[in-house]
Order: sequence, then structure tokens, then C-alpha cells
Amino acid sequence: MTSRPKALSQWRPLIVGVVVGIMLLLSITGIQHFRHGWPFSLHHDLSVPGAAPKVAVAVHGGSEAAQARVAVDLSDQQLQSIGVRLERVQRETITQPLRAIATVVPDESRVSHVHARVSGWLEQLYVNTTGQPVRAGEPVAGVYSQDLFATQTEYLSALKFGQAGPGSAVVEGARTRLKLLGMAEAEIADIERRGEVRRLVTLTAPRSGVVMHRGISAGTAVDPSTEILTVADLSTVWVWAEVPESGARQVAIGATAHLDFPALGQEPVEARVDFLYPTLTERTRTLRVRFSVPNQDGTLRPGLFGTAIFQSSPHATLMISRDAVVDTGMSQHVFVVVEPGRFEPRKVTLGARMPERVEVLQGLVEGEEIVASGVFLLDSESRLRASGGAGTGHAGHGGSAPAAEPASAPLASPDSKADAHSGHGE
Repeated sequence: MTSRPKALSQWRPLIVGVVVGIMLLLSITGIQHFRHGWPFSLHHDLSVPGAAPKVAVAVHGGSEAAQARVAVDLSDQQLQSIGVRLERVQRETITQPLRAIATVVPDESRVSHVHARVSGWLEQLYVNTTGQPVRAGEPVAGVYSQDLFATQTEYLSALKFGQAGPGSAVVEGARTRLKLLGMAEAEIADIERRGEVRRLVTLTAPRSGVVMHRGISAGTAVDPSTEILTVADLSTVWVWAEVPESGARQVAIGATAHLDFPALGQEPVEARVDFLYPTLTERTRTLRVRFSVPNQDGTLRPGLFGTAIFQSSPHATLMISRDAVVDTGMSQHVFVVVEPGRFEPRKVTLGARMPERVEVLQGLVEGEEIVASGVFLLDSESRLRASGGAGTGHAGHGGSAPAAEPASAPLASPDSKADAHSGHGE
């Protein structure tokens, strides 16, 4: 007899704990039920006064933006309470300037590289620094070469002993080899006049310009592949404009643009496109456009940044208010009036953007009516109902559920809506 009460006393704490847990669970369920909270509320399927109307998921091409939103039915009183304003899609004539970053670079056709034609040593370098101006034919370096020294000796020997006269094949052959090794006519004539071998062959500037690069210093061994100097003529320069790929269709060879370089404090210059590069720059997703611009005064220095402004021809296109567009970062959409009081989200493709208006390339047709203001509050309501909040049911992706009659109660104000929605995730 004593063992049974003793056993009950051992199990009593466990039984009490189970009973308390069941009562706590029932209490939480009841609270959620009366607060209309998901997932315990039974009011999703009840038609009660003041409840939000049922809406159907609006699917447009399976886009992510459309699947996360639903069409919304609102009464006139609800529209007034959230400040919705409508507008019709219209075709307007616009002229949209296209701006692109511009950079000054040397004209590649006016750049020359100085190399020695023989192997040897660079004993003299007459250019002291990068950026130094040089003139065409001006000495820039002196190179010693054993091969050139031997060829000069051979040529003088041929001249001295005649070997069938000055016009013999030996003399002409030695003279030709001197030219091929880089000696100028004046240097060969000097050898003939003095009768002495020149220890150094002089390298001269191939064009007038400035030294853009000095590859080596005096005392360095050189061969024909060694770049000693790079000389660029900057009397004409190129200007590269990086046009966004969205505006590439507006640019063609011969198109004019105004090149503005604010750092110079000068008026913009007009130039014509003379070349379009065949590929886009992958890192910036831009099309490189080239201009050739005179630069006699040297103010357009390579590396200078500016802006290229292309003036497009006037054209008619569909335009809507910028406030009508909801931009998610991944896509853009607007709310279209499909019938009185019913607003459906629709994905759009945008083009040129003006201060107050934006071009629509795809998604709308002329004459359709869209929401022009109050769109973000409407979008918030659409996303909330799509997620199952505010007592809203929704259909599956396979079809649309029929919409119930709009509720008579007006939509909550923005402040009260924010409080009501604070307990639901989007």
C-alpha cells in the first residue's frame, strides 16, 4: 500500500509539467487566433466586415518581381486615403543628351620607337628625362658596335685600294651594309672625307615630339629588340569616350559631340567620331569611341579627363512619370489599372531617364492607365498580401483566384499600416 503512493509522488512533478505546457500552448494558440496572426488564424477563409479583400497572384512571364507581388483591389475611399494619382501612358518627343567620360591619349599613328639595328652598348644618351621635346633628325643616343666598327673598316679598305674603282661591287656592298646597320648618309660621307672609322653610330629622333618613355640608361647593352626611346607627336591627339552600352545605339561614325575639359577652363570643342571600337570594355561595360582633335598649343595632355556630350536627334517615345516606377535593383515595375479599382504589377524595361520623366521601351502601350503617385505604399500592400499577411489569401502559380468584393473599410494610413505590419516579415 505504501509503494503505490510513493510511486505517484515520484511522477507528480512530470505530470504537473505536462499539464502546464499544454495549457501554455493553448493560451498562445488562442492569442494568435484572436490577433489574426499566421499560421494559427482561422479568419483567412472567413468573410468578416472590415477584412481585406482576397486577391490573386499576378504572374507575368514568371519574373521574380511579379511572383513576389499580387494585384490589389481598392475602393475609391481607399485610393483617396493613400493619395493614389493616376496618369495615362503618352508618347512624347524628347531629345536626350548622352554623356560619356572622355580621356586624352596619344595618337597611335604618331608614335615612334627608337631601336638600334646592331648589338652593342649604349655609350651616350642625349635625352635626360621623359617628357623632353625633340626634333626630327636630332641625335638622341650613341651606340658602340663591334659589327659596325668592322663594316666601316671594310668600307674604308675598299675605298683605299680601289678594287676596280670606287664604283666596284665591293665598295657598294660595304656601303649598303653600313646603311642597313643604321648609319646615315651624312655619317658615311664623314667617314669617306676623314678616312677614319667612327667609334659610335648616332641614333636620331624619327619625328618631332616629346619623349613619352625612356627604356634604358647609358652603359646598358642593347640589341635590335631593345626599345631605347618612345617619341610621340602630340600636335594631334585622340580622345577616347566610354559610352555606356545602353547608349551605344545612339553613336555612329561621323556623329558630333562636344568635348568638355573643365580643368582647362576653356569652351567645349566640337569633334566628330572617326572610329568605333569593335568590342565592349568588359570591366566597365562601355563602348569606346574615338575622336581626333588638333592640339597645336599642347593643352590637351594625355591623361586629361573630361566629358563627351552627344546630342541625339528628337524622337517620339512612350514616357511616364519617374515616381510611377518601383525599382527593386533587379527589375523595375509599375502598377497598371486593369479595371476600375484593380491594380496589377507589371515589369517594364526603361530607356532614357529625364529629371521628371522616364522612357519605357517594353511593358506598356500607349493609352494604358498607371499609378503615378502613392505607388510605394501600394507596392508595400501588394507585397504584404502576396506573403499572406493582413488576412489575405492567394492562389497558386497555376492560376488566379477570383477576387472578393472590396472591403468597405478604408485602407489604413501609412503610419498605422507600418504599426500593423511590424509583426510580419516581408
